[in-house]
Amino acid sequence: MKRYSQLVKHEGNSCLFDVIDIAILSTYAGVPVHIHAEGLRGTGKTTIMRAARNIFPKIERIKGCEYNCDPKDPHCPAHRDLSPEEIEKIGVELIDMPFLEISHSAKKGTVVGSIDVGKLLSKDNPQAALLLGTIPRAHRGVIFIDEINRLADTAPEIVDILLDVMGTKPGKVQIEEAGLPTVEIPVKVSVWAASNPDEEPGPLENIRRQLSDRFDFVVDVEKPKSIGTVLDILNGRGQKEDLQMEREKIKSFMEAKEKLEKIEVPEELKTALASVYINYGLESLRGMESILHGTWILSALSGKSPEIKDLSYLVKVALKHRTDSKNLAEILKNLENLSTKNAETFQKPPMELVPRGNFTNYRQTEVRRNNGENAFKKMFFAFSRALRRNAPPAVNPKDVEIEAPIQKAVPLKQLDFNERVKTEDELL
Repeated sequence: MKRYSQLVKHEGNSCLFDVIDIAILSTYAGVPVHIHAEGLRGTGKTTIMRAARNIFPKIERIKGCEYNCDPKDPHCPAHRDLSPEEIEKIGVELIDMPFLEISHSAKKGTVVGSIDVGKLLSKDNPQAALLLGTIPRAHRGVIFIDEINRLADTAPEIVDILLDVMGTKPGKVQIEEAGLPTVEIPVKVSVWAASNPDEEPGPLENIRRQLSDRFDFVVDVEKPKSIGTVLDILNGRGQKEDLQMEREKIKSFMEAKEKLEKIEVPEELKTALASVYINYGLESLRGMESILHGTWILSALSGKSPEIKDLSYLVKVALKHRTDSKNLAEILKNLENLSTKNAETFQKPPMELVPRGNFTNYRQTEVRRNNGENAFKKMFFAFSRALRRNAPPAVNPKDVEIEAPIQKAVPLKQLDFNERVKTEDELL
């Protein structure tokens, strides 16, 4: 499997790289961020997400703790009631930030936890104990689920568990076994997922909208758009991993974490977000919280103060699955025209509702409005006629001198492919 340093970043997948950076730093700082990559098969979304574990920083845990207890915030049944002095006696250790996967064949017991049969049947010291599942073992790390749209369709009981894990930050898992008291464990787990919306059973938001809304960011991953990028990918198949580059990336996360306490998102940006939520009739507040949190994390990664353009960038991935494309385009258009100085003026006229029992007044208002529109149309047509009357006389094309272009014309077949075909970004 490819390492992170062997991946090729291009215009079709660059956003996923950025969002993964946000998720890694946030998870490292103790706040889960859930991300979902959507794209056609072969676009590399799963490869990128799996390779990202090569740049995970190490975390500190209480020595030997299967629950990955943070020494400063222990949460497991064995350590949560211990004093700092007692924890110091046990000791601490550095481990890799967890990256575990939930497969489509997983059962509830393997995902959450169950009775440890080995300890129960022990001849020397039989005891009822828990065998931790994938989610509790991934505390302070990442759970990855490939083809999550299929899992949502075929394993609703697993999805219900994910809803509890992703519903709040931290989330929770509840282990229930006959003969044992119910154990509820808080978990800080970032859920990463990938899917192809064109394959059965379809996009996740059409299957389990409740689960789709739990994802902070949903990223479209597209195929490469230039010959040069494809050549880079093909030539990179035999390329050696750059471990130094990966170490530098890890170091950047550790440095960015130290900056987080000093960063504050300006009130003007928060006002803009509140205006988006109210004026565009958005349903879920989670989207606004994701954008605000992502802006904070992005600022630490870039070393710059949060700006409106950061909001615009994150709105694309935070609201993609929470509103329709027309609404999203309007929001982005308004944000582009907005500066931090006039955030409070960001408004969209709210939808007018007709009060019950007051339809007559509403009709009178409509009549006055229509009369105003008719008056405006009359004024516009009068102005157009005046322009036509004062327009300069038509010019005979034969009398117009045409200058030759500075450069000679070149046959199309002699042009490089990249000169013949331009992307929308290049044309802009």
